[in-house]
Order: sequence, then C-alpha cells, then structure tokens
Amino acid sequence: MATIVMEKLGRVFISLQQIRQVPQMLTDAVPSMPATVRDLDVPSYFRERYICAGYRPLHQNWRYYFLSMFQRHNETINIWSHLLAFLVILAKLHELTETVDFVGDHHSWPLLILILSSLIYTACSVAAHLLGSKSELCHIAFYFLDYVGVAQYQYGSAVVHYYYAVDHSLHKHLQGLFMPVAVLLSCVSCLGCCFGKYHSGSLHLWLCKVCQVVPSVLAFFWDSCPLIMRLLSWSSADPAIIYHFSQVAFFFSSAFFFTFPLPECCFPGQCDFFGHSHQIFHVLLSCCTLCQIHSYQIDYTVRRELYSHLHRSHEAAVFVGLYVMTLVACLVIALFVLRKVKLALDIKAKFK
Repeated sequence: MATIVMEKLGRVFISLQQIRQVPQMLTDAVPSMPATVRDLDVPSYFRERYICAGYRPLHQNWRYYFLSMFQRHNETINIWSHLLAFLVILAKLHELTETVDFVGDHHSWPLLILILSSLIYTACSVAAHLLGSKSELCHIAFYFLDYVGVAQYQYGSAVVHYYYAVDHSLHKHLQGLFMPVAVLLSCVSCLGCCFGKYHSGSLHLWLCKVCQVVPSVLAFFWDSCPLIMRLLSWSSADPAIIYHFSQVAFFFSSAFFFTFPLPECCFPGQCDFFGHSHQIFHVLLSCCTLCQIHSYQIDYTVRRELYSHLHRSHEAAVFVGLYVMTLVACLVIALFVLRKVKLALDIKAKFK
C-alpha cells in the first residue's frame, strides 16, 4: 500500500515539475516581441485621440501581429472582446442546431442569417484590430473589411426584426419595401464608413465620424422600426420583451461610446491599455448581439403562429438571397474605395 502511495506521489511531483516548465517552454517557443511604442512613433493615421502609448510598431512580419494577441498593447482588449463574443456565438449556434432544423425549416433561416452575420462581423473586427497595424494599406484594408462585417450584420438584424417582431398592422405597410430599403441602407452605411476612413487624414475628425455614424443610425432606426413598435406596446406576458429592451439599451450605449472618447478624454494616457471608449463599445455591442440572438430564439419558438401567417413560404429564401447580395455589394464597395486608397498611397510614395 505504501509503495502505491509513493508511486502516485511521485507521479504528482513529476506532473507539477512539468507544469512549472510550461511558462519557460512558451517563452522558448515564442520569439521575443518588439516593445510597444508611443503615439509619436507611429504615423498619424494609427493614432487614437487621448491614447498615448501601447501602439505596435509597423512593418513587422505577419507572425508578430498574430502573436501580438497575447501581448499587452492598446488593441488587446478590442481583439479579445470580439474573439470571445465570436466563440460564444459559435457555441450558441452549435446549441441551436440540436433543436432547430436550419435546413428543413425555412422559418429558421432569418435566425440563421442573424447568427452567421454576427459571426462574420466579430471575426472581421478581430482581424482588423489584430492585423491592422502592419502598414497604412493593411490598416485601411482590414478596417474596410470590418465595415463590410458591420454592414452585413445590419442586414442580419433587419431581417429578424421584420420576420419575427413585426405585427399585422405594420406588416401591411412595410411588405415589399422593408427589406430592399434595409439592403440599400446597409450598402450606404458601408460606403459612409469606408469614405470616412479614406478621408480621415484630410477631413475634420467630426466630419469623418458623421460619415460613419449617421448612415448606421439611419439604418438602425429603419431596421428596428418593427421592434420599436413592439416595445411601445410593452407586455409583461411577452417572454422575449426584456431581452429586446436590453439589446436596444446596449446598442445606444455602444453608439455613445463609439462617438464620444470617454473616459480617455478625461484621463489622457491613463486608459491606453484598459478602459478606453472603443473597448467599452466592443463589450456593449457584444452584449447587444447576444441579447438579440437570445430574444429571437425565443420569438422563433413562441411567435410561430404569427410570423408563419404573415410571411409567405418563399419569403425566407428571398431574404437569404438578399443577404448574399448585400454581402457581395458591400465587398464590392470596399474593394472600389480600397483601389482609390492604393492609388493615392502609390502617388504619395512617389513624391517621398
């Protein structure tokens, strides 16, 4: 008996020794990372207002930027907040596949569009914040990709608002109009964001913000009008109403922090690594998305009699086609503006 106990203790000791070697093994496996730099050490288009330090150096190899997700810099929280949201949404999709027939039940397709568009926008955001520091062209290209992700997510939100939240009285006025306008506003939102980013060095900062925020706000109010009407007729008997209210509250909170640089404007240099407005925006937008998915999961189950009566059998397939069209159109817009950016950068490089 004593021999067996000693053998087990020996194994535990060996395991502890191996665990203690893990940090050193990781250090040996990962090359030393260049230190972060201050705002004056990077070009102006990389700088964020009131963020004085924590910038990654430019023109490193791609491996550095991928590994920098484990480094402490001013984009670390932005990367991980949406990466974790992506993983949670992916787990939610896996959970839903066990109870929802996403292939055979066409009424589930709008919910699937919302989840896929949520996965795409969080993945695009992670790519932009992780890889956008390599060069000016990479910075603009990956942020254009981010704007494509946001625009197609706007469409994903619109389709579930219209399909699951609309009532009889509003449906008869919006039928045939709502989703085409939602497609148009998503494309305009993508164009506005790309235009604002393209001219961020030549236009006033507030004008760039207007180009980015105003189309998105217009899209939000149009896309959400079925939901807003539902919230105005608040009913405690509605099991999803609290989650719908929460998604709207999280959205407006995230829009506030996207627009205004709080709290870093009050504490310049104190929020470089943790606590600045864009990080708060990411967290609130992730909460908005998770509440949205959960609320429409409930609506998909409990409001089936209503939405199956309002929407004809082929409408869900049409909305899938419009989603693909929106995604392709936004990609074309981003590539078109990116081509202009590249030409401008080439001209600027010739005169250096």
